Amino acid sequence: MKSVKLLFVVCLWLGVSSVSFSSLWIIRNAAQESDRARKRDQWQRPGEVIDGLGVKSGDRVADIGCGFGYFTFRLATQVGAEGKVYAVDLDEKAIAKVRERKEREKIEQVEPILSDSDNPRLPDNLDAVLIVDSYHEFRDYDKMMQAVFRALKPGGRLVIIDGEASSDRPRTEYHRLHSIPAALVREEVARHNFVFKESRPGFYDEEFGKKMYFLIFERR
Repeated sequence: MKSVKLLFVVCLWLGVSSVSFSSLWIIRNAAQESDRARKRDQWQRPGEVIDGLGVKSGDRVADIGCGFGYFTFRLATQVGAEGKVYAVDLDEKAIAKVRERKEREKIEQVEPILSDSDNPRLPDNLDAVLIVDSYHEFRDYDKMMQAVFRALKPGGRLVIIDGEASSDRPRTEYHRLHSIPAALVREEVARHNFVFKESRPGFYDEEFGKKMYFLIFERR
């Protein structure tokens, strides 16, 4: 903790007048995160993702395929104590990790949810839903998108970030490839009454050599 405070003081001493959302998060949470999670801020640009979701203080947001909570806890900082972040995953170990950190850091606005393969078990009246590097894993993607549609408010945002892939594969192979074509995602999501809003600059995970696109949709 002393080293974190020292880093903050050094930043001030150097005359840093403008620090990004990601940088602030690193300073405040360096002691709680793995090296990979801290390095991920450099290429995942969480501030831009949160901006794409349009999330503000007091909002209710779901992070589907949350893993160990990389985005969950960043979203929790954004929504504040009056908001809620539903951390959704099929993996019991991932949910246990999120719950452990929630309790350790006393972040009451995080709510872990162990989902089914065809049902994320979301509450109603959500402002936004985030799905990062997980859409390609959905076997029951139509049912999942139906559930997301029901959970979102009209005008609520859905952000899907996933790995680029060629379109010459059978649909059933993409979960094995850990990627899926953006055009196919847009086609499938549109079937469930979502409107495609825009594509923003994507991401490149150098460690795994994975290029990702960044799609924003809105519930009609």
